[in-house]
Amino acid sequence: MRRSIMSIPVIALALIASTLPGRSDDASSAATTIQIAETKAAAPEFTGLSNWQNSGPLTIAGLRGKVVMVNFWTYGCVNCVNTLPHVTKLYAKYKDKGFVIVGVHTPEFPFERSTSNVQAALKRHGITYPVAQDNNSATWNAYRNQYWPAQYIVDQSGRIVYSHAGEGAYDEIDRTVGKLLNAQS
Repeated sequence: MRRSIMSIPVIALALIASTLPGRSDDASSAATTIQIAETKAAAPEFTGLSNWQNSGPLTIAGLRGKVVMVNFWTYGCVNCVNTLPHVTKLYAKYKDKGFVIVGVHTPEFPFERSTSNVQAALKRHGITYPVAQDNNSATWNAYRNQYWPAQYIVDQSGRIVYSHAGEGAYDEIDRTVGKLLNAQS
């Protein structure tokens, strides 16, 4: 009896660990979605970003008055790649209405630090919105981000009003951006 009681906590820990976000050793991880609480906190300023593509360097302060999606991703992450068609479609839909996406390419592995590899990924996925490299995870850390991919929607006054990690929630993200843009009209 004592043996089975002692094994219950071990089994419980194993079950909990198998469902933690960020794990990629099971088929269900591709569908992992984490809703990060709406914070309404001021969006941290971009820091440590380099090698801007599709734009010159941008700042959160300089984007005031626009709705901004800060999209943390890396081209080597399958979940990130799966979100790109949705992100590029969202950009095409709203870019002429005061919406900006800033892709923050934060590498997980050393080979993802290469600017030429990032440029090839942008071309391969038809990404035309601004993307900068965060090779030292400075902006990642400023946002206290923990996931690839992760999206933070910043309102016109520079406050984070919505965030999401993982794949999915595409309709909810679209509604959030649309509502913010319509509120401005």
